[in-house]
Amino acid sequence: MKVERSGQPFGANVTEIDLAGPLDPDLISAIRAAWQDHGVLAFPGQSMDDAALERFTLAMGGFGEDPYFDTLPGSDHVAAILREAEEQTPLFAEAWHSDWSFLPDPPSGTCLLGIDIPPTGGDTLFADQRAAFAALPAEKQALCRSLTAIHSARAAYAPDGAYGEQDEGRSMAIRPDESARATRSHPLVLTHPETGEEALFSCGGYIIGIEGMEGEAAFKLLVELLAWQTDDRFVYRHRWEAGTLVMWDNRRVLHRATGGYEGHRRELHRTTIAAWQG
Repeated sequence: MKVERSGQPFGANVTEIDLAGPLDPDLISAIRAAWQDHGVLAFPGQSMDDAALERFTLAMGGFGEDPYFDTLPGSDHVAAILREAEEQTPLFAEAWHSDWSFLPDPPSGTCLLGIDIPPTGGDTLFADQRAAFAALPAEKQALCRSLTAIHSARAAYAPDGAYGEQDEGRSMAIRPDESARATRSHPLVLTHPETGEEALFSCGGYIIGIEGMEGEAAFKLLVELLAWQTDDRFVYRHRWEAGTLVMWDNRRVLHRATGGYEGHRRELHRTTIAAWQG
């Protein structure tokens, strides 16, 4: 197994490895160590089917919850991130977010496998929240450590949300539900359960407020913070190829989708890695 830095602010490419083959404990330990070092790992040139993707996800910690996606036929855990060539719906997952941060125990990671990749566009952007926190002035770090954010999926997955009942013509199998209106609070600064390092756990996609802070003040702080978190010096842009598996750490990384592939079909298969239990 060969690990090479991406040449961007963070992230790494992993080659000379076959993830469709046996996944022995030493190999998984090496992958996990690289994952903790780099936050995002790309494994190009893989010949994985959905069963191999599931085996890899199990080896990396088991399956996490996917509350608002239908899975593919014949699979309980693989969902298609799909956009057909002529689709006109708003782009899915365009806001910066950490997957399912509104859950009581958010997932430790996410896997995406490139299946049908357009010739241009469709990059995924990742932002390193460990580096973003470390670069904050000490007084801003102290402020963020003192705050607790309120997360909710209501703006996205409630029946009247962005992917709700009025979201017609979308290829993805999204299932909105009233449960999306629930809220869950998490510290604005997360101590990584495996590395012990601090990272910002704040995003534009799912945070609706800050405990004990008036709404307008909270919104102003979150907007200011998001601009810092997603500055180019913290961002890795991944350009997709078919057969590439990408795995990222939701406990230290934000991500967002980009467009630019109008008239082309795009499909990736996704699994969610369970919350790390220690």
